[in-house]
Amino acid sequence: MDSRLSALTDWVAQQPGFESAQPVTVSGDASFRRYFRVARANDGRTFIVMDAPPEKEDVRPFIAIARHWHEQGVQVPAIHAENLDQGFLLLDDFGDALLLGQLNPDNVDHYYGKALAALVGIQQTGEPEDYTLPLYDTALLEREMALFRDWLIEKHLGLTLSDQEHCLLDTTFALLKEAALAQPRVPVHRDYHSRNLLVVDDDLGVIDFQDAVRGPVTYDLVSLIKDCYIRWPEDQLSRWIEDFRQLTLQAGTHRADADTFRQWVELMGMQRHLKASGIFARLAIRDGKPRYLDDIPRTVGYLTEASARQPALRHFNEWLESRVIPALNQKASGT
Repeated sequence: MDSRLSALTDWVAQQPGFESAQPVTVSGDASFRRYFRVARANDGRTFIVMDAPPEKEDVRPFIAIARHWHEQGVQVPAIHAENLDQGFLLLDDFGDALLLGQLNPDNVDHYYGKALAALVGIQQTGEPEDYTLPLYDTALLEREMALFRDWLIEKHLGLTLSDQEHCLLDTTFALLKEAALAQPRVPVHRDYHSRNLLVVDDDLGVIDFQDAVRGPVTYDLVSLIKDCYIRWPEDQLSRWIEDFRQLTLQAGTHRADADTFRQWVELMGMQRHLKASGIFARLAIRDGKPRYLDDIPRTVGYLTEASARQPALRHFNEWLESRVIPALNQKASGT
């Protein structure tokens, strides 16, 4: 037994009803956090224990956001016990039914309808009293997009970029940054997709929200409908975008017409997919998690499609098609 698991087991045993509980591994995620399941002796109800090493993860944002969103009616796990010094939390157990594994063409409208409604609720939560959501500002947007160049293009694909290519990327990133900053700001989950939503009694539980910020109104929408882990037909995407525009219009979040809102979605999606493709490469190279490489072609595919619809990004699209896609294909084939 590793030292943290031993400490976690001792801490859980101090909680009423868990004196003899034996934590069972549930999962890890793309961060340094781990999750374990424990059962309460008197009723057999299960709970989740989060293990977040303090030197790697700060649990205070998770606690502040979880309590605030829970009070505001968002279905996030309730916190039953906490140890800030050790980085342990005892949480509600939402089960193992990730939305990704439940989705099919027959039920996706049902579940995405619930996800969009829940997202409207998240956007109306405001600020927690004891925690200020960081701004999705220029520095964060730029840092995220840099992951694409640093980790996907240079480290994973091994491409050496010319000065002209660097300039092309700088220009593209600047356009996407300005487009994102022009949108109305709301609370943003920042990773709102099918692997962070759980089906709980035909409703959806929301997890992995500790990195929430205040940022563009379309960011979480595009995370959901242009999911890096699953794709849906264009006609469905268009319908979900308009449905969400109408919901958020009624909520007073923005006053954008359909064309403006769709443009927000397209450009916001590109910023997110630049970030995500870089993160997937970093997870494989730095963190030894090569399974994320399988998600890169889908994610870059979104980039290619979106940039093809933007006249101002024609040169970036041509560069993707002529330089990046062939390199990805070559890497995948091992040649």
